Amino acid sequence: MDLGIRGRTALVTAASKGLGRGCAEALAQAGVDLVICARGEEALAATAGDLAARYGVRVTPVVADITDEAARARVLQAAGAVDILVTNAGGPPPGVWTDWTREDFLRAIDGNMLTPIALMQALVPGMMARGWGRVVNITSGSVKAPIDVLGLSNTARTGLTGFVAGTARQVAGKGVAINNLLPGIHATDRAVALDQGVSAKTGKTVEEAKRMREASIPAGRYGTAAEFGAACAFLCSAHAGFIIGQNILVDGGAINLTM
Repeated sequence: MDLGIRGRTALVTAASKGLGRGCAEALAQAGVDLVICARGEEALAATAGDLAARYGVRVTPVVADITDEAARARVLQAAGAVDILVTNAGGPPPGVWTDWTREDFLRAIDGNMLTPIALMQALVPGMMARGWGRVVNITSGSVKAPIDVLGLSNTARTGLTGFVAGTARQVAGKGVAINNLLPGIHATDRAVALDQGVSAKTGKTVEEAKRMREASIPAGRYGTAAEFGAACAFLCSAHAGFIIGQNILVDGGAINLTM
């Protein structure tokens, strides 16, 4: 399918690897020029070079921690008037509710709620003025079914979900579609870290922990960054203008919900 977005420009944050890279690559394959950012210069440069060479699109890398206000300003300056925004940031660490302090919650909210909101506030008005835009926020399946050890993430990402619910419906009439993609477990560094945590807690090997988690997923496996990216690219496409304010699970059926 031609996604109808060739020649448009997208900003994808935390895009050097994992789900962010999967989204950036799917957009590049559709002919979208990219501005990408991440904290690690080496991985970011490698990703930018690879995507530009393979897909013939313009890729502008910006080394930045998107949760830092000054760094975010540099990213926005480099991005300019983008048509597509994909927000992504690493999740807070797992833990126990009795151990989290006010500062822990503020860091989580800043990174996984206020940062994507700031990006939308900066870029969506321009999309509205031009009459077209797409925003996809990478959140988590935990906003549908909270995960006990990820309380910081549950809190922050659910707050973002509430913001998008109202905002998406206010801007839809101007041609801007805002939606959230909710990943389950994908074969990324985050999954490795979670499996290592289970291994340390239970005494199982990391591979045993992985197999145990895979057994809880109806699809019987972890997702891939490529298939997650394809879902993201569709939501960014010319065909997704009637999908507004939705929270779409990409989790292999792991969360057992009918609506």
